[in-house]
Amino acid sequence: MKNSIINKSVILLSFFGITSFTVYKNNNTPFSSIVSIVEVPKKTSFTLDPPSKKGDDSAGSREKKWVDSIYKNMTINEKLGQLFMVSAYSNKDATHTAKIQILIEKYKVGGVIFFQGGPVRQAQLTNYYQSKAKIPLFIGLDAEWGLSMRLDSTYAYPWNMTLGAIQDLNLIEEVGKNMGSECRRMGINFNFAPVLDINTNPLNPIIGNRSFGENKANVANKAIALMKGIQSQDVLCTGKHFPGHGDTASDSHYTLPTVNFSKERIEDVELYPYKKIFKAGLASVMVAHLNIPSLEPEPNVPVSASYNVVTNLLQKEMNFKGLIFTDGLGMKGASEFKNNGDLEVAVFLAGNDILLCPNDVPLAFEKLTEAYNNTQITEERLAHSVKKILRYKYKAGLNNYKPIKLQNLQSDLNAPQKEALQYQLYANAITVLKNDNDILPIKNLNQNIAYVKMGDDVNSAFVTTLKKYTTVTEVSDSNIDSLNLQLKEYDTVIIGFHKKNTAWAPYDFSEEELVWLQKIAENNKVIVDVFTKPYALLPITNFDTVEGLVVSYQNADVAQIVSAEILFGSIGARGKLPVSINSNFTLNQGLNTENIDVLGFAVPENQGMNSSVLSKIDWIADKAVKGRMTPGMQVLVARNGKVVFQKSYGNHTYNGTEKVTNTDLYDVASLSKMISTLPNVMQVYDQKKVKLDSKLGAMLPLFAKTDKRNITFKELLSHYAGLEAWKPFYKKTLDSLNRPSPKYYRKMYDEQFSRKVADSLFIRNDYHDTIMKIIADSPLAAKKVYRYSDYTFIILKEYLETVTHQKLEVLSQQNFYNGMGMNYTGYNPLNRFKKNQIAPTEIDRYYRYQTIQGYVHDMGAAMDGGVAGHAGIFSNAMDVAKMMQLFLQKGSYGGKRYFSEATFDTFNTCYFCAKNVHRGLGFDKRLEEGGPTCGCTSSVSFGHTGFTGDIAWVDPEKDLVYVFLSNRTYPEVTEEGNKLAKNNIREDIQKIIYESITD
Repeated sequence: MKNSIINKSVILLSFFGITSFTVYKNNNTPFSSIVSIVEVPKKTSFTLDPPSKKGDDSAGSREKKWVDSIYKNMTINEKLGQLFMVSAYSNKDATHTAKIQILIEKYKVGGVIFFQGGPVRQAQLTNYYQSKAKIPLFIGLDAEWGLSMRLDSTYAYPWNMTLGAIQDLNLIEEVGKNMGSECRRMGINFNFAPVLDINTNPLNPIIGNRSFGENKANVANKAIALMKGIQSQDVLCTGKHFPGHGDTASDSHYTLPTVNFSKERIEDVELYPYKKIFKAGLASVMVAHLNIPSLEPEPNVPVSASYNVVTNLLQKEMNFKGLIFTDGLGMKGASEFKNNGDLEVAVFLAGNDILLCPNDVPLAFEKLTEAYNNTQITEERLAHSVKKILRYKYKAGLNNYKPIKLQNLQSDLNAPQKEALQYQLYANAITVLKNDNDILPIKNLNQNIAYVKMGDDVNSAFVTTLKKYTTVTEVSDSNIDSLNLQLKEYDTVIIGFHKKNTAWAPYDFSEEELVWLQKIAENNKVIVDVFTKPYALLPITNFDTVEGLVVSYQNADVAQIVSAEILFGSIGARGKLPVSINSNFTLNQGLNTENIDVLGFAVPENQGMNSSVLSKIDWIADKAVKGRMTPGMQVLVARNGKVVFQKSYGNHTYNGTEKVTNTDLYDVASLSKMISTLPNVMQVYDQKKVKLDSKLGAMLPLFAKTDKRNITFKELLSHYAGLEAWKPFYKKTLDSLNRPSPKYYRKMYDEQFSRKVADSLFIRNDYHDTIMKIIADSPLAAKKVYRYSDYTFIILKEYLETVTHQKLEVLSQQNFYNGMGMNYTGYNPLNRFKKNQIAPTEIDRYYRYQTIQGYVHDMGAAMDGGVAGHAGIFSNAMDVAKMMQLFLQKGSYGGKRYFSEATFDTFNTCYFCAKNVHRGLGFDKRLEEGGPTCGCTSSVSFGHTGFTGDIAWVDPEKDLVYVFLSNRTYPEVTEEGNKLAKNNIREDIQKIIYESITD
């Protein structure tokens, strides 16, 4: 076993060009079993943990030797310099850089703490500053919620208050791991986190969102989990602000706050998290600038300068052995205590190891030197801190310092896995505080829902996501009475309160907003969703009139998306309140809500897919547009009930400027069969009104005396009935000039010509009967043979309307679309949508002689007034995906069953596969070669394609939905044929989807 491990190590090290090394056992005996090493060009010698002498190779011993060897060769200036960690910025000019260089080279400062700037600029400066340092520098950063706290173009994790609502500590540790790995990638050794303050004062001006909450155990547990994650990445943590800044009414940046608690209270509450996290291995502590008379009796002495606190309490009583940082010495809470220089001497003598952000390093250096020379600072005291600093530099790996690699830095820091974690965090944090009459999740999508915005920040991600579930109307007015008058038309009102997503921004409702909130709630059924810290709810005295209350904690885009998901039930709420809100809502209050199997939203990595691979879809889509295979398209991918990819490409037309958006409508052509006629047929079958062996002659009297009377329901839906493929019905209605004949058409509506074919073109009502007669009389194949035929679904529409006594457009709307929130789906979209929301399908030069936009492309469907069993539906990718998800879930969607699982299984069965019929009942199925898919789908997959350039496909084996919509027929169907199909655009995209699956 040991030899196997060694051999694997040999291979690994050889890969990096290391060809000679020695491996030692725990007892310092070299292994002698290494026989050979792979030859590589580069020759490097490397020893794994080489002992200098037998019995002296422990990690502690190696650390001590390094520290002692460095310390004994240091000058007094170098020792004093190690005590300083100075402020640096990567968004300032060369003068600033030169100033820091002087502090490093002349004053030998031991560390740099970066503030505002950007990651690449900071990395470059870090490499530069390190190159000027004799002893590698500590690099620190305040990254309480990630690098984004200080650096642009980096990732922001939720604030601690948000994390405080999460019950799963593993998620908090995962946040720490991500923060730690980002810090390590940036060459940062110290993350000044976690915040251990217990925010028992809601009016605290500086902590607030930076605290995990008001409960000491919750704060301790979350802080420990975060610390474990960060320190697992070889980045050191600094717990702050000792002994506790949570119950202060002022900000130590501007004054010296006073904490008037007894020592017993402080021991019991404020120090509780510190005791716990010290045992868990915290590397360092930051001491706050606070006036605490019970701990330091001398008036107005900040605890950062108190020997009683820093040495007696922290180091002796609490036995803390790690590094001790002061808080920033430029803060008023410290700088007003003593002058520059004298302050640094005082805090050092109090017991601090590292002097953070001093105002005047040269003066402080001079004062410390003077204190050392007059023995106010002893060699023993100096050695205590400097050797401790060196020990932690060793622990941080600075004994083997390497510059930061700049290549791929930005992409490494913003990997898509981080966004995936973000979704998980908000899904576990967002808290439901009220859910009267189970208003959440919203199940009835066939109701009028209004959205009213409050607050002063953006809300687009929230509103956009709400509208993906159903129609949600944004309502606003400058007058509350006028607003309430408008809201009378709605069944439910969602109020979103959006405040700026920065930790210290104002979070309160305005006085006017509080009045408006009360009046809207008194007159309407209301759900209030608060996108800021929960303390915003403090001034609301009456929650009785609010049916639903949600705290989403932050106004980040992901918070808005996930909160909308909770409102509509694609995920259930799990968060618990980390603070109390007066007597209205208590600590740890939070209601669980239901997950009702509607489509939700996530990033690919949440669902076992790779974003980078999926991004290749962009290239294929661009190829299709540039190759004039289609003017534009929509592509959607969902997995495990979550939309992980939804993009639109190109324009409505090749030469136009109307960009395709996700809400635009496409003529989905034969997808109409699957998302309109078929589900209605399945319901009729589910109700036992028809059987698989039912005969067409019995189903429809029109066929009772024809050669089609014995076609079974199963054969009809499998396209195994021998029916004619299709017929250009319109040709018989044209005159000698190939124009619509006045015998069959009118330019104006009248009672006999009421079916609209296109702009200013109406066909005779009775021509529908003519079409049905043509079908009834059409030739039938002499023997059973597979032939895909539009007649199948034209016939089924007739059957449905006969057996239900309802029009197909009404059936689809009432039975499915209204309840599923498919509000963009239906026939004749110009009755509900503007023309510029609909992609055109063709410039018709043979029948209607106009641009076909908003009217069905299929001529036969057009002659039926735009409503047919085989064509006529307009929709977008999101709505089509909802129907496909219904099929994937075998008849259930949004907590409602539309047909039984058994019925779905019946329809998804290929009954004539042995006869080379690749069809279920209405569904297309995969072919081994060619066919509608990439060939990489499973045998249980199913779907359909459309003539206008569409595919909707489901693979239950991978829990996958794929929708592609386009208008490849615009401006005309050319002699070149279907370029989109010939170039395998839809299939190649599907192939990428499967390649992106990682689990």
